[in-house]
Amino acid sequence: MIKSDDTGKLILRLALGILILLHGLFKLSSGVGGIAGMLSQHGLPAFLAYGAYVGEIVGPLLIILGIYTRLGALIIAVNMVVAILLAHSHQIAALNAQTGGWQIELQGMFLFTALALMFMGAGRFSLAGSGGRWN
Repeated sequence: MIKSDDTGKLILRLALGILILLHGLFKLSSGVGGIAGMLSQHGLPAFLAYGAYVGEIVGPLLIILGIYTRLGALIIAVNMVVAILLAHSHQIAALNAQTGGWQIELQGMFLFTALALMFMGAGRFSLAGSGGRWN
């Protein structure tokens, strides 16, 4: 059996980074008005919605490239916690009626993959190699 932790880390980085980046690229064209509205409804300043660009463009690019991977993963994890609390808090304890799975399984997978990468780091197959505290 072939074993390569670094290959596994690369697969996780690319999967999470690309999937979250697609959300960020969509927001570049559609804007963050919906997020600003949700923030306002919770009594938070609407300008915080621009943080979605950091969490869905900057964070993913860091982990895809493997530079400051742990920081990029932390940014994505924070972004996902905010997204869950703003848009999905009513679904946290709910199961999907059609499939029986957790209603926020996609958001949960993004969050927990980001946390795993935050603890594991980038691995050898990255621009930063395996050195450095934040990689």
